[in-house]
Amino acid sequence: MTEVGQRLADTGYALGWSVVKRLPEPVATALFRQIADVAWRRRGGGVRQLEANLRRVLGPDATPERIREVSREGMRSYLRYYQEAFRLPVWDQETVLSRMECDVTLLDECSARGKGVIFALPHMGNWDHAGAWITLKGYPFTTVAERLRPESLYRRFVAYRESLGMEVLPLTGGDGNTFGTLARRLREGRLLCLLSDRDLTAAGVPVTFFGEATRMAAGPAALAVQTGAALIPVTLPWDGKVIRGTLHPEIEVPAEGTRREKIAVMTQQVADAYARAIARDPQDWHMLQPLWLADLDRRRLARIEGAK
Repeated sequence: MTEVGQRLADTGYALGWSVVKRLPEPVATALFRQIADVAWRRRGGGVRQLEANLRRVLGPDATPERIREVSREGMRSYLRYYQEAFRLPVWDQETVLSRMECDVTLLDECSARGKGVIFALPHMGNWDHAGAWITLKGYPFTTVAERLRPESLYRRFVAYRESLGMEVLPLTGGDGNTFGTLARRLREGRLLCLLSDRDLTAAGVPVTFFGEATRMAAGPAALAVQTGAALIPVTLPWDGKVIRGTLHPEIEVPAEGTRREKIAVMTQQVADAYARAIARDPQDWHMLQPLWLADLDRRRLARIEGAK
């Protein structure tokens, strides 16, 4: 993104957080649905990439009409995330709690062992709402934020998420030891929530996802191997009324293999859990960026090769 584009993005988010929260909810809902439909009809780069991604999810038998239908619902889901993000800071506790349902028995069982828990999430549904919900349920957690540009936009997102009760660490920068801080939180018996279906570092783990090669973040599995914490994939589809959070079965550290091999096996299992959930609710997977290696440009592929 150019410097001008970064400044416009920062201004747009600032306006969103200051204006959208003041709109009556039906007005905000209608507005963001209209924005989603206009973006979908224009078929810009993000929508075209979303549809390229959905072709993998929906399979070779999906017709162009089916792909377009799901991409339209996908854009509505994506814009609903932003609508709710701009309004979450003024929601009362009852609203936050009533708009999500999730059985957290597995979290309690894993926490009872005295070790930390890692929730690994894809970009699905509204993960900020889920974070606010689980915090209100009595489970404070730590997460990591991508270092957005300009810095003022990054600070806005950090302040927003901290206002919802999260501890937010930078993916890059900061004290330079984010991984170490996360490991300490786990050894303290804390909860981590980490988005991991995109490799933002060019040092991710190779996985097969919907039959094609890509890479996903190594962090969740690496932390589980390092600390013995429980690794649990979590997905967040929206059923039209509430988020239906799902805690998938714990992914255990393999008994054999090198550290690298264990991380690879566990990350593939995380990818498989994501795939099953996304196949059921493809419209709620907010992936408007290139993900599979076949779609990456030469520069990013070169970075990946150089990181091996």
